[in-house]
Amino acid sequence: MPRKARIDTPGALHHIIGRGIERHRIFRDDQDRRNFIHRLGTILSETETPCYAWALMPNHFHLLLKTGQTPIATIMRRLLTGYAVSFNLRHKRHGHVFQNRYKSILCQEDTYLKELVRYIHLNPLRSGLVSTHEELDQFKFCGHGALAGISRNEWQAVNEVLAFFGKRKTIARKNYQAFVKSGLKLGRRPELMGGGLIRSAGGWDAVKAFRNKNMHLKSDERILGDSDFVTRVLTAASEEFKNKYRLKTKGIDFSAVVKKVSQLFNVEPEILLLPGQQRQRVLARSVLAYWAVRELGMTGTKVGQKLGLSQPAVSRALGRGERFIREKKLKLIESKNA
Repeated sequence: MPRKARIDTPGALHHIIGRGIERHRIFRDDQDRRNFIHRLGTILSETETPCYAWALMPNHFHLLLKTGQTPIATIMRRLLTGYAVSFNLRHKRHGHVFQNRYKSILCQEDTYLKELVRYIHLNPLRSGLVSTHEELDQFKFCGHGALAGISRNEWQAVNEVLAFFGKRKTIARKNYQAFVKSGLKLGRRPELMGGGLIRSAGGWDAVKAFRNKNMHLKSDERILGDSDFVTRVLTAASEEFKNKYRLKTKGIDFSAVVKKVSQLFNVEPEILLLPGQQRQRVLARSVLAYWAVRELGMTGTKVGQKLGLSQPAVSRALGRGERFIREKKLKLIESKNA
């Protein structure tokens, strides 16, 4: 059965799990772990992508990220490719480091964010990497310590998570710690990890209750949320796919978008592709970048190559482009021509 396409959109919350090829270790020592964390922090800072939770295990890792202007697929490609190259060079090996496809679950934020933060940060304790909650506080390769106020990661969205536990930081940290400790008795929480219908419904008991009432639940392995949330996400993803297909059938590619933007801003196509500081050109290039990534589905890396922009610059351009398009109510193709 072919794999389903990933689902992503700005503001989406993703629980990402990456595993070593054939369950081999992807972190052999602390230097490997520090290398991975440095790459992760650099990429998240450049792309302004919030990270709510993370944990490094010997043969896999967990991340809880929210999509900003840079698609999660672009972030993960940069992270995994860069780390794999450095890992192979350091350990004098060849071949794949990670399984070919990391797992990404799009999550219903208001329902599951706190639960997933706790689940991810308890992984080192559940697996025996640390023995006590106090040791977990000091564990360097997990985001728990930053939320507890013991360590610090500039790229971790600490304040955003603590806001769920109280208005004052000291109280919020105390409540967070109590919340994490209470999760130990809950076990491994399979409803947060696998089984689309079971997960989306909230566990087997919920599934059985709905079935007893002859009620249908919408579910998908790629999504963690209630039935209504799953339906909304799948509907939006379907509309996005249809739009991209519609553009393709109309022959609208990057060159066509360049032509459209050059006409909108009265900028020559050749000039549009060249960097510059003039406000009009910056706005035009930002709109071009946004439409290329969000409408055509091009990667930020590819767009950056065409426009002579770094990855951080592409991320900033996407934000400018989105704001301008919304303010001016611009459309790549008018609905009457769709």
